[in-house]
Amino acid sequence: MIKTRLSTFLTCLVKNLHIRLYYSLSELTTGLISLLLGFFISTGLSTIPGQTGDWGIIAASLIVAATELTSKIIYSNQRKLNIKINLINNFKIGITYGLFVDAFKLGS
Repeated sequence: MIKTRLSTFLTCLVKNLHIRLYYSLSELTTGLISLLLGFFISTGLSTIPGQTGDWGIIAASLIVAATELTSKIIYSNQRKLNIKINLINNFKIGITYGLFVDAFKLGS
């Protein structure tokens, strides 16, 4: 096969597309697992301290402090974030979403 600029361009395009899709899909799956793990953990965070009655305020303040600290770390940087920081952010979003769902379940 003759190496033309078009064939070289298409070969490089296919290689780059394969690499980007592979890493994007692995980041997507780990992000979804982190989000669902946060949703699962939020159920325990809302029920376990509520059983004793005296840990509710302490648990809520720890959750709010962790959420605010994570938000400060993530949204203060303008550079591209590390995948570990994105996973922590997805975990935080999962916890927040799970607590909202539990609040709606208790309110109905």
